[in-house]
Amino acid sequence: MATLTDRIDHLLGRKVAEPLAEAFGIETVQDLLRHYPHRYATQGAELGEKEPPEGTHLTILATVTSAAIVSMKSRSGKMLKVVLTSDKQSVDATFFNPQKVAHAIKPGVRAMFSGNVKYFRGKLGLTHPSYLILPNRDEDDGSVVAAGKVRGGGALAGMARSAQDPGAGVDMSIFERNLIPLYPATREVESWTLLRCIRQVLDQLDEVQDPLPEEIRREHGLIGLDEALRSVHLPETKDEVDRARERLRFDEAVALQLVLAQRSHEVAGRVAPACPPKPDGVAAAFETRLPFTLTEGQHAVAEEISADLGRAHPMNRLLQGEVGSGKTVVALRAMLQVIDAGYQCALLAPTEVLAAQHARSLRQMLGSLALAGELGADELATRVTLLTGSMSVAARRAALLEAVTGDAGIVIGTHALIQDGVEFFNLGMVVVDEQHRFGVEQRDELRGRAREGLSPHLLVMTATPIPRTIAMTVLGDLETSTLRQLPGGRSPIVSKVVPARTQPAWVDRAWERIREEVADGRQAYVVCSRIGEGDDAPDAKEQPTTAALALFEELRFGPLSDLRVGLLHGRLPADEKDAVMRDFTAGLIDVLVCTTVVEVGVDVPNATVMVLKDADRFGVSQLHQLRGRVGRGAHQGLCLLITDTNPGSPPFERLTAVAGTNDGFELAQLDLAQRREGDVLGAAQSGSTTTLRLLSLLDHEDVIVAAREFSRTVIDADPDLTRHPGLASMVTAAIDADRIEYLEKS
Repeated sequence: MATLTDRIDHLLGRKVAEPLAEAFGIETVQDLLRHYPHRYATQGAELGEKEPPEGTHLTILATVTSAAIVSMKSRSGKMLKVVLTSDKQSVDATFFNPQKVAHAIKPGVRAMFSGNVKYFRGKLGLTHPSYLILPNRDEDDGSVVAAGKVRGGGALAGMARSAQDPGAGVDMSIFERNLIPLYPATREVESWTLLRCIRQVLDQLDEVQDPLPEEIRREHGLIGLDEALRSVHLPETKDEVDRARERLRFDEAVALQLVLAQRSHEVAGRVAPACPPKPDGVAAAFETRLPFTLTEGQHAVAEEISADLGRAHPMNRLLQGEVGSGKTVVALRAMLQVIDAGYQCALLAPTEVLAAQHARSLRQMLGSLALAGELGADELATRVTLLTGSMSVAARRAALLEAVTGDAGIVIGTHALIQDGVEFFNLGMVVVDEQHRFGVEQRDELRGRAREGLSPHLLVMTATPIPRTIAMTVLGDLETSTLRQLPGGRSPIVSKVVPARTQPAWVDRAWERIREEVADGRQAYVVCSRIGEGDDAPDAKEQPTTAALALFEELRFGPLSDLRVGLLHGRLPADEKDAVMRDFTAGLIDVLVCTTVVEVGVDVPNATVMVLKDADRFGVSQLHQLRGRVGRGAHQGLCLLITDTNPGSPPFERLTAVAGTNDGFELAQLDLAQRREGDVLGAAQSGSTTTLRLLSLLDHEDVIVAAREFSRTVIDADPDLTRHPGLASMVTAAIDADRIEYLEKS
């Protein structure tokens, strides 16, 4: 018999186990059984009265009623028209390479068919579906069909291939089930191979002891783990699938919450420098010199952060704020409180342009309070030091010296801050701007620069939470402060979508709008998705995008020839980038053609227009960040989103949604809905991969909340889960070790 902790190679042999481990990291029985089916084939009964929507992926078992090769009407060539009968339902199927499939798909053949639903004149159909030929019922005695006698095509060809190994065969009794599980698979490890392994393990499995207390299962109406694991793989009904998934989804939520609760418990035990506010320090002096009044929101958030900094355990806070809501002022006030306590602060920025912008703006806001060691410095003054990778050797050496001696109270930099050789005298706080640009390992590397035994406070900032940020916030990874209120006098940005393909004259009008704004003394950005030829070359099937270098030449010799047009992109030397930004800030450049190097933090109040070429190539959060560069002064901002996509297409609709709101948090929800959660416990930021099999952070917040309450109660009483070995095992099964380590670092 077998238990969840048994190794697969001991039960199934090394030849079977090694591909499972390599493809999916499956090493134990629990790993295997938590590799759930992603859909189920049916005998057709589920078609019933309710026909599936067009585009739905459908897998059915059916008998071929008729099959005929016919000529195509719209173009040359032939196709195989097939009628399938499944549980008295009739389904049409079309194959475009009849010479390859006609010998297998003939009247009377019984097969599994899998494809996307299409309707033609109201009739349900499958276009070029995958297929697996099965024995007819009068030939099938429910026994194993020998290797080499199972044939298939398309995605289901893998089932046939997996039966080719000598002695493997296919147990045809599985096809008599109402629901046949289909698994996430690879070419090396097919769905059929996984099912065969899982059935073999389930046959040997002892009754599984449930790690969830009975009262928790009863409170949330959950079935036992043993029943759930068996039902999700070999269900008899759709209801069994639903109840199994509900239980296993709760397991995933608990596993995540247990890791986060352990992490929070461990962080609470760390020692951080206590930095209570000083009534007569540099922070107080800064507040008295502010030329504007903080908003109510800024005051409230500043008090939250101040209270955190006054405690002797690390602050771990996310500061979310709309573009232009004044996050930088709040962060500077917090850094000055830390400096008053005798510690240094590090500000990590994603680009050299933004790092230099931060250095300029912080020095400007501080005035004589940033001139420590210089003539005219205030007696309370500190020093703001910039450290980037492209600095000269002499400048870098000077910056490193100011950091290690403690002369610099605030050290601002890019990834250069986390390189070897950068040391701090007494680091007390780390501020990360646009936190989604940095991996957790990078933030951890910087936090590790504090003195031994101390963990610096951490403040991460973002204007538009990307999906992973929202996911981690929902999961309780960070305490969250939110700034929604814009400073007085700031007008909302007007955004418009410009369909270049259907309305080319509107593109000409965009350049005219720039000329009108410049005539009124304003400035403009024109943003491209790539620098030059060969950069991020689009797929051959996609419309080519406009390069910044090409558009710069086109505009300065064409529509904007009488204006002062500048160019800024990431491949320019650092001193050239800085010079261009200084000229633009000073008003010596009317129009700046650029890439996304201006995406975050760049603050030129006189800029009122932004034109985004190929706007559909930017993400939702990028679009919101970019347009936040205009309208930062007293004048209305305008953002024009130029796209070659057709009105009504998904990319065009996404741009329309962005243009329809200035609420960054609403857009973050849109981004989450479109890209899903991403790899919540890994370094991936997009929605392309995920460690979550059944749990959706968008759809199952109630499950997450319930799991959080349970997990915190458990960890408070048993931080190491020594008294809950079943829960500890469930954590490692639901989340792999690398991702647990990742969370612990974060």
